[in-house]
Amino acid sequence: MTQSRSPFGVLIATTFVVLLLLFVYSVAEVLLLLFIAVLFALYLGAAADYLERRFRLPRWAGLPIGLLLSLLFITAVGLLIIPPVMEQTHELISAMPTLLSQWEDRLFTFLGKYPLLGQMMPPPPATGGYFDTVLERTGLYFAGLFPYVFSGLHILIDVISVLVMGIYLALRPAMYREGLVALVPSMHRSLARDILAELGTTLRGWIVGQMLAMVFLGLLTWIGLVLLKVPYALAFAVFTGVVVVVPFFGTLVSTLLPALFVLGSGGIGDAMLVVLLGVVVHLIEANIVHPMIMERKVNLPPVLSILSVLIMAELLGVIGLLVAVPTLATVLLLVRRIYVQRVAEGKGFRQISRETLPPERGYQSPVTSDQSGSAGLATGNW
Repeated sequence: MTQSRSPFGVLIATTFVVLLLLFVYSVAEVLLLLFIAVLFALYLGAAADYLERRFRLPRWAGLPIGLLLSLLFITAVGLLIIPPVMEQTHELISAMPTLLSQWEDRLFTFLGKYPLLGQMMPPPPATGGYFDTVLERTGLYFAGLFPYVFSGLHILIDVISVLVMGIYLALRPAMYREGLVALVPSMHRSLARDILAELGTTLRGWIVGQMLAMVFLGLLTWIGLVLLKVPYALAFAVFTGVVVVVPFFGTLVSTLLPALFVLGSGGIGDAMLVVLLGVVVHLIEANIVHPMIMERKVNLPPVLSILSVLIMAELLGVIGLLVAVPTLATVLLLVRRIYVQRVAEGKGFRQISRETLPPERGYQSPVTSDQSGSAGLATGNW
């Protein structure tokens, strides 16, 4: 005879869950910093593992060497790229008023040919034009945004906190992993370790793939824009490499921005060539380079990727865009391993071998059981 649950117990559990969700929402920015620190720790761990496999260096030596090499690489790239990018960006911003005036002239010429469209447009402002108002509002927006984003001490504390937490997590991943596993009931701890190992492999694949994709897109875009003789090619190329971290929207903006610039200074034919270049570059990256880099470790549905960007931007602002994809990968893995396999398919939470599970439909497991279990636990992967 089954014992019915007490309504007071259900009420207490519901209240606890609601309070927990409110607490998580109130400290969402701190949890976001922790998640970024975990990603940084995974990167350091991947660098240390590579040095260990390649040069037989112990992990305690591979971590500081990997960190030092990363800092040297970032410094060298910064010294090489930042000065010309800053110069071209400053020139581009200085040229924007003239460019907007050219756009407005072309717009009025186009509306003069089609009076019906001209009647649908709102009347221009009394002072200036359409694009002058847009430029003024954009300047006011960023004038209010930058003091908040670059509020010295706050941003410095966040950066240092992420770096320090990432280094500590990379130094002793097993301690933090086992501390998290200890919160799980003993009969489910093997499953928890397996999920953490698979999650670590998935996020590592995303980090490495994202870095290589950023370099590839930036380099190929720079070469194409130079061949098309587009001004400020390096600035547009660096922007393309940076915004690729945001699925769909980054591709759209990085393709249209140089095209709009060329449209104002050149013509519609030159702008279409720039758009074609952006489309070809991103098609090559998405269909050839991306699968080769990721090796099917991160296979996310496009619609869910776009939704994750919109949701994270709404909840956490601009910083949420940077972690939208790894957050989605984490959520999908947890849903697949816990809800789909254990609840929806009725397998329960008994300790079962992953080799006995039927092939999954819709998602591909990024690693096999042996890879995620033995390799993950042996190297201390998250």
